[in-house]
Amino acid sequence: MPKKQIAIIGGGPAGLMAAEVLSTSGNRVSVYEAMPTVARKFLLAGKSGLNITHSEDYAHFAERFGNTSDKLRHALDAFQPSDVRAWAAELQVETFVGTSGRVFPVAMKASPLLRAWLKRLEAKGIDILTRHRWQGFSDAGYAFDTPDGPRAIRPDAVLLALGGASWPKLGSDARWTTWLKAKDISVNDFQPANCGFNVAWSAIFQDRFAGAAVKSVVATSAAGSLPGEFVITRHGIEGSLVYAHAAALRDRLAMGQTATLELDLAPGRSRERIEYDLSRQDTKTSLANRLRKGAGLDGVKANLLRECGSDSDLHDPKRLAQRIKSLSIAVTSTRPIAEAISSAGGVAWGEIDESYMLIKRPGIFVAGEMLDWEAPTGGYLLTACFATGRAAGRGVEAWLQR
Repeated sequence: MPKKQIAIIGGGPAGLMAAEVLSTSGNRVSVYEAMPTVARKFLLAGKSGLNITHSEDYAHFAERFGNTSDKLRHALDAFQPSDVRAWAAELQVETFVGTSGRVFPVAMKASPLLRAWLKRLEAKGIDILTRHRWQGFSDAGYAFDTPDGPRAIRPDAVLLALGGASWPKLGSDARWTTWLKAKDISVNDFQPANCGFNVAWSAIFQDRFAGAAVKSVVATSAAGSLPGEFVITRHGIEGSLVYAHAAALRDRLAMGQTATLELDLAPGRSRERIEYDLSRQDTKTSLANRLRKGAGLDGVKANLLRECGSDSDLHDPKRLAQRIKSLSIAVTSTRPIAEAISSAGGVAWGEIDESYMLIKRPGIFVAGEMLDWEAPTGGYLLTACFATGRAAGRGVEAWLQR
């Protein structure tokens, strides 16, 4: 029986994982990547330490995907965090669990893992064609711009793994949405996820504290109460603690509601104790000294108290203690999606079957961030990209056998 031709369009984690699955199918598999090299977002994400998955109990892990957790569950069940670590070990990449439960390669970087992965894919006969930018559908099949000029292919099956809409300079520019919509495929609009937010800082606060880290706080929103830290920017706020609340804040803004992040600036002390300690301070001393001695606050935390709220609260120990324990930062809008770590939105789940094939376009499969789901930072996003890539690859294999 002649080999089938399988095209994977998109050389990120989902596409490469699908290629690995399909490398044992006996068919010819080609990966088409628009950029000069594959997995550019993967490499950039790994510059500060590649967080490949999370070590928490799998039952909790699988619920971290919001209202799409049930839709992703089948793929995740088949490639759980423990499987991610085993897969990395097969590539001779040792991993460890950090203090936060996140899992990293011992080398911390993405490049050694990617090099080993690509070497294995090459050994398995996977063709990776870079600088091949998909230009949509044509009468001849799938049109590409290539270094040798325009080219069209007509494979037996196609797996699309073109990413979402964040970090477009790395390749995920969401141009594909137009072509799928033209084929009557429902694609939900992309929104920033794991993103920063704009805040109307005063010019003085902005100039003094842009880049400052706000550490050891608890932040509360509709997403719950979570400890951590974040960073003040010239535009507003960003960082891991903000990203954990990003979906809740973004959705409130989308509904036209006020969106605030409530901060406990002194989570280790009760409001009553702070009030008592503040009341004992000499009212003739400066506010900075009273905050430092009575509440243990200085620097950016002390100035956040000045920046957010009424000045009259600063002179009353009871109201000041309340503000320290519940300081509201009002966000006005999300930062642009091009700055976001990831995106929500994409191909609607009702458009695909259980094997990740487009119901209206048999033979076309989708995986990764093209689908409408989002995940918090902490290894969840990458694990789900791996898992959906594998699930879609299995779907291609089963469909071709039928």
